[in-house]
Amino acid sequence: MTQRDNNKHKARQQRLKDVVDAKVAQAQTERGVLLVLTGNGKGKSTAGFGTVLRAVGHGLSCAVAQFIKGEWPCGERNVLEKLGVPFHIMKTGFTWNTQDREGDTRAAEAVWQAVAKDLANPDIDLVLLDEITYMLSLHYLDVDSVVAAIESRPAHQHVVITGRNCHRRLLELADTVSEIEPVKHAFDAGIKAQQGLDW
Repeated sequence: MTQRDNNKHKARQQRLKDVVDAKVAQAQTERGVLLVLTGNGKGKSTAGFGTVLRAVGHGLSCAVAQFIKGEWPCGERNVLEKLGVPFHIMKTGFTWNTQDREGDTRAAEAVWQAVAKDLANPDIDLVLLDEITYMLSLHYLDVDSVVAAIESRPAHQHVVITGRNCHRRLLELADTVSEIEPVKHAFDAGIKAQQGLDW
Protein backbone atom coordinates (compact mmCIF):
# COMPACT_ATOMS: atom_id res chain seq x y z
CA MET A 1 0.00 0.00 0.00
CA THR A 2 1.38 3.40 -0.97
CA GLN A 3 1.59 6.49 1.20
CA ARG A 4 -1.07 8.03 -1.01
CA ASP A 5 -3.40 5.08 -0.28
CA ASN A 6 -2.71 5.44 3.43
CA ASN A 7 -3.49 9.15 3.30
CA LYS A 8 -6.77 8.54 1.44
CA HIS A 9 -7.76 5.89 3.99
CA LYS A 10 -6.92 8.17 6.88
CA ALA A 11 -8.97 11.01 5.34
CA ARG A 12 -11.99 8.70 4.87
CA GLN A 13 -11.77 7.46 8.45
CA GLN A 14 -11.45 11.03 9.75
CA ARG A 15 -14.63 12.02 7.89
CA LEU A 16 -16.40 9.00 9.40
CA LYS A 17 -15.10 9.90 12.86
CA ASP A 18 -16.39 13.45 12.48
CA VAL A 19 -19.88 12.16 11.65
CA VAL A 20 -19.90 9.70 14.57
CA ASP A 21 -18.53 12.29 17.00
CA ALA A 22 -21.26 14.74 15.99
CA LYS A 23 -23.97 12.13 16.62
CA VAL A 24 -22.48 11.24 20.00
CA ALA A 25 -22.39 14.93 20.94
CA GLN A 26 -26.08 15.33 20.02
CA ALA A 27 -27.26 12.25 21.95
CA GLN A 28 -27.29 13.64 25.49
CA THR A 29 -30.72 12.50 26.78
CA GLU A 30 -30.52 9.77 29.40
CA ARG A 31 -33.71 7.84 30.21
CA GLY A 32 -35.20 4.37 30.07
CA VAL A 33 -35.41 2.85 26.60
CA LEU A 34 -37.98 0.48 25.14
CA LEU A 35 -36.18 -2.02 22.89
CA VAL A 36 -38.17 -4.38 20.65
CA LEU A 37 -36.53 -7.45 19.10
CA THR A 38 -38.92 -8.92 16.55
CA GLY A 39 -39.01 -10.72 13.20
CA ASN A 40 -39.05 -14.35 12.09
CA GLY A 41 -35.35 -15.06 12.57
CA LYS A 42 -33.56 -16.91 15.36
CA GLY A 43 -31.90 -14.97 18.15
CA LYS A 44 -34.49 -12.57 19.59
CA SER A 45 -34.61 -14.11 23.07
CA THR A 46 -30.86 -14.69 22.95
CA ALA A 47 -30.30 -10.98 22.28
CA GLY A 48 -32.76 -10.06 25.03
CA PHE A 49 -30.97 -12.24 27.56
CA GLY A 50 -27.64 -10.86 26.40
CA THR A 51 -28.92 -7.39 27.24
CA VAL A 52 -29.97 -8.58 30.70
CA LEU A 53 -26.55 -10.15 31.29
CA ARG A 54 -24.83 -6.95 30.19
CA ALA A 55 -27.00 -4.90 32.57
CA VAL A 56 -26.31 -7.25 35.49
CA GLY A 57 -22.60 -7.05 34.66
CA HIS A 58 -22.81 -3.28 35.16
CA GLY A 59 -24.57 -3.67 38.51
CA LEU A 60 -28.12 -2.98 37.31
CA SER A 61 -31.15 -4.69 38.83
CA CYS A 62 -33.14 -6.78 36.34
CA ALA A 63 -36.27 -8.95 36.16
CA VAL A 64 -37.44 -11.41 33.51
CA ALA A 65 -40.86 -12.63 32.41
CA GLN A 66 -40.88 -15.66 30.12
CA PHE A 67 -44.07 -16.16 28.17
CA ILE A 68 -44.60 -19.32 26.07
CA LYS A 69 -41.76 -21.12 27.87
CA GLY A 70 -42.30 -24.45 29.57
CA GLU A 71 -40.49 -26.03 32.49
CA TRP A 72 -37.61 -27.42 30.45
CA PRO A 73 -34.06 -26.30 31.31
CA CYS A 74 -33.10 -22.76 30.32
CA GLY A 75 -29.39 -21.95 30.17
CA GLU A 76 -29.93 -18.22 30.63
CA ARG A 77 -32.12 -18.79 33.69
CA ASN A 78 -29.51 -21.18 35.14
CA VAL A 79 -26.98 -18.34 35.11
CA LEU A 80 -29.12 -15.28 35.81
CA GLU A 81 -31.04 -16.68 38.79
CA LYS A 82 -27.69 -17.36 40.48
CA LEU A 83 -26.92 -13.67 39.94
CA GLY A 84 -30.14 -12.66 41.71
CA VAL A 85 -32.39 -12.02 38.70
CA PRO A 86 -36.01 -13.02 39.43
CA PHE A 87 -37.93 -14.94 36.75
CA HIS A 88 -41.68 -15.15 36.17
CA ILE A 89 -42.45 -18.12 33.91
CA MET A 90 -45.70 -19.29 32.31
CA LYS A 91 -44.56 -22.94 32.53
CA THR A 92 -47.28 -24.10 30.15
CA GLY A 93 -45.08 -24.52 27.06
CA PHE A 94 -45.88 -23.74 23.45
CA THR A 95 -49.50 -22.87 22.76
CA TRP A 96 -49.64 -25.31 19.84
CA ASN A 97 -48.82 -28.09 22.32
CA THR A 98 -51.18 -27.08 25.11
CA GLN A 99 -54.13 -26.24 22.84
CA ASP A 100 -55.76 -24.84 25.98
CA ARG A 101 -56.75 -21.22 25.44
CA GLU A 102 -58.35 -20.80 28.85
CA GLY A 103 -55.44 -22.34 30.75
CA ASP A 104 -52.85 -20.45 28.74
CA THR A 105 -54.72 -17.19 29.28
CA ARG A 106 -54.75 -17.76 33.05
CA ALA A 107 -51.04 -18.58 33.02
CA ALA A 108 -50.23 -15.51 30.93
CA GLU A 109 -52.28 -13.29 33.23
CA ALA A 110 -50.49 -14.66 36.31
CA VAL A 111 -47.08 -13.90 34.81
CA TRP A 112 -48.26 -10.49 33.69
CA GLN A 113 -49.56 -9.59 37.16
CA ALA A 114 -46.17 -10.52 38.65
CA VAL A 115 -44.04 -8.65 36.11
CA ALA A 116 -46.35 -5.62 36.14
CA LYS A 117 -45.12 -5.04 39.70
CA ASP A 118 -41.54 -5.01 38.39
CA LEU A 119 -42.54 -2.47 35.75
CA ALA A 120 -43.80 -0.21 38.53
CA ASN A 121 -40.79 -0.76 40.81
CA PRO A 122 -38.20 2.04 40.73
CA ASP A 123 -35.60 -0.37 42.13
CA ILE A 124 -35.71 -2.43 38.90
CA ASP A 125 -33.51 -0.99 36.14
CA LEU A 126 -34.39 -3.37 33.29
CA VAL A 127 -37.28 -5.74 32.58
CA LEU A 128 -37.21 -8.40 29.86
CA LEU A 129 -40.65 -9.40 28.51
CA ASP A 130 -39.56 -12.48 26.61
CA GLU A 131 -42.03 -13.52 23.88
CA ILE A 132 -44.84 -11.33 25.17
CA THR A 133 -45.74 -10.51 21.57
CA TYR A 134 -47.51 -13.87 21.24
CA MET A 135 -49.65 -13.12 24.29
CA LEU A 136 -50.91 -9.99 22.55
CA SER A 137 -51.45 -11.49 19.09
CA LEU A 138 -53.38 -14.41 20.66
CA HIS A 139 -55.33 -11.97 22.88
CA TYR A 140 -54.23 -13.68 26.09
CA LEU A 141 -53.24 -10.26 27.45
CA ASP A 142 -54.87 -6.88 26.95
CA VAL A 143 -52.71 -4.60 24.83
CA ASP A 144 -54.03 -1.47 26.58
CA SER A 145 -52.87 -2.80 29.96
CA VAL A 146 -49.43 -3.73 28.63
CA VAL A 147 -48.93 -0.38 26.91
CA ALA A 148 -50.13 1.53 29.99
CA ALA A 149 -47.72 -0.33 32.27
CA ILE A 150 -44.79 0.32 29.95
CA GLU A 151 -45.69 3.99 29.51
CA SER A 152 -46.05 4.58 33.26
CA ARG A 153 -42.88 2.72 34.32
CA PRO A 154 -40.14 4.61 36.23
CA ALA A 155 -38.38 7.06 33.93
CA HIS A 156 -34.98 5.36 34.17
CA GLN A 157 -36.25 1.80 33.58
CA HIS A 158 -35.39 -0.05 30.36
CA VAL A 159 -37.77 -2.62 28.86
CA VAL A 160 -36.83 -5.28 26.31
CA ILE A 161 -39.59 -7.04 24.35
CA THR A 162 -38.98 -10.13 22.23
CA GLY A 163 -41.14 -12.17 19.87
CA ARG A 164 -42.57 -12.34 16.37
CA ASN A 165 -45.30 -10.11 14.99
CA CYS A 166 -44.92 -7.34 17.54
CA HIS A 167 -48.11 -5.32 17.99
CA ARG A 168 -47.99 -2.00 16.10
CA ARG A 169 -48.67 -0.03 19.30
CA LEU A 170 -45.51 -1.40 20.87
CA LEU A 171 -43.56 -0.71 17.69
CA GLU A 172 -44.78 2.89 17.75
CA LEU A 173 -43.93 3.25 21.43
CA ALA A 174 -40.46 1.71 21.10
CA ASP A 175 -37.27 3.74 21.03
CA THR A 176 -35.33 1.01 19.22
CA VAL A 177 -36.70 -1.76 17.02
CA SER A 178 -34.57 -4.52 15.52
CA GLU A 179 -36.14 -6.95 13.08
CA ILE A 180 -34.31 -10.27 12.89
CA GLU A 181 -34.97 -12.09 9.63
CA PRO A 182 -33.95 -15.65 8.72
CA VAL A 183 -31.46 -16.43 5.97
CA LYS A 184 -30.90 -20.10 6.86
CA HIS A 185 -31.91 -22.22 9.85
CA ALA A 186 -30.45 -25.58 10.84
CA PHE A 187 -33.88 -26.88 11.89
CA ASP A 188 -35.13 -26.51 8.31
CA ALA A 189 -32.33 -28.86 7.26
CA GLY A 190 -33.45 -31.49 9.79
CA ILE A 191 -31.00 -30.59 12.56
CA LYS A 192 -32.75 -30.75 15.92
CA ALA A 193 -32.69 -27.97 18.50
CA GLN A 194 -29.82 -28.59 20.91
CA GLN A 195 -29.26 -27.77 24.56
CA GLY A 196 -26.62 -25.11 25.04
CA LEU A 197 -27.15 -23.66 21.57
CA ASP A 198 -30.89 -23.30 21.16
CA TRP A 199 -31.97 -23.18 24.81
